[in-house]
Amino acid sequence: MHAAKKLLVVDVAALGWDLVARAGEKARPFGFRPLEPVFPAVTCAAQASFRTVAWPRDHGMVGNGLFFRELRRVMFWEQSAGLVAGARFWQRFRQAGRRVGMLFWQQSLGEDVDLVLSPRPIHKHHGGMIQDCYSQPPDLYARLVREIGAPFNLMHYWGPLASARSSDWIAEALARVMNSPDLAPDLLLGYLPHLDYDLQRHGPDSPAAARALDRALGYLTRLRGEAEKAGYDVLFFGDYAIEPVAGPPVFPNRALREAGLLAVRPVRGRLYPDFFSGGAFALADHQVAHVFIGGGADERRVETVLRDLDGVAEVMDRGRQYELGLGPARTGEFALLAEKGRWFAYPWWDKPREAPDYAGHVDIHNKPGYDPCELFFGWPPGRVSSDPARIRGTHGRPSVPAAWAASFPVEPAPGNLLDLARAVEWRLDRALEA
Repeated sequence: MHAAKKLLVVDVAALGWDLVARAGEKARPFGFRPLEPVFPAVTCAAQASFRTVAWPRDHGMVGNGLFFRELRRVMFWEQSAGLVAGARFWQRFRQAGRRVGMLFWQQSLGEDVDLVLSPRPIHKHHGGMIQDCYSQPPDLYARLVREIGAPFNLMHYWGPLASARSSDWIAEALARVMNSPDLAPDLLLGYLPHLDYDLQRHGPDSPAAARALDRALGYLTRLRGEAEKAGYDVLFFGDYAIEPVAGPPVFPNRALREAGLLAVRPVRGRLYPDFFSGGAFALADHQVAHVFIGGGADERRVETVLRDLDGVAEVMDRGRQYELGLGPARTGEFALLAEKGRWFAYPWWDKPREAPDYAGHVDIHNKPGYDPCELFFGWPPGRVSSDPARIRGTHGRPSVPAAWAASFPVEPAPGNLLDLARAVEWRLDRALEA
């Protein structure tokens, strides 16, 4: 196809190679191929690596959550584009006068592009939130709400009610942006999240996963058709693949606390982590955990405690982390890699009554670790589950291939996500020459 055509790029969360291979004829028309994800194979690291054509050690998004040593605070799912260092692959393209848009990409607020749309609720002082999306231009979200006939419901994007309704809305928004002459950018980046939910809830081999994939293929079929009408080529890729859970979760922070290495602060009977008094803690992020050590704690003792944990495949020092694409600024003294089919849970408490208040709620910004239990309702009503045994799928290890497909030639076939990003950058440069 002609290089001057516009380009739609859609990141399909959890679109794994094994998943599409099992789909057989349903997926065959797309021509999917396998793709090695970056490490860690999680959303923020993958999207940052794609847009910068660089490893996490270079752009700094080493996971979905970061520990800011100056603040002594963990921050998950922060959305500032300034967290991602390095030039974007579309820089020359945009400097030449071409327009770029991003819908529902992580760390897109303040990005140097022409269109931005991302969830940005207002958290109310006494609890609850006002649902809203941030957009540039400022009236973009209101316009799409009018055209689609409904606002984006954040409850469908994460939490016990997370579902394909999130992807419904986003796919419709992508189609409308492409088909609006005053909006349609030359490069449009989108994100479809729903596949991830049921694969974590039920596992990638489940009937629910097959149904979720059917829904995803339906969105891609529709977007491919809309793109063709609007003069776009398409690229669809998975940021990671989900593997079945094969054993109980691993609790590194419980082990550190039992060893006297993780300090806690009791408040009304609940135990909150004390990141100011030193010691060590593990920032759990799916199948990877970044271990931060302070206050003169003995690194060798920390390493021994964590290496002895069942389910830990490797305790990586900074040298080993660098080899795999991590570090140096935002990673811990160590990083843990889970065994195949295992994952890291963040809790440090043993008794339910000791759990921090946020443990029973969807609270992605205050929890100092990723909590997939938020995908399930718990008890009493109004709370989320605290039972990690309900999780059936996980991700983060680099050895599980994702999938990609394009409507334009990409040769040689990329081996990993950075190769795919380079191919897109090359295509944009070709478009400038056409």
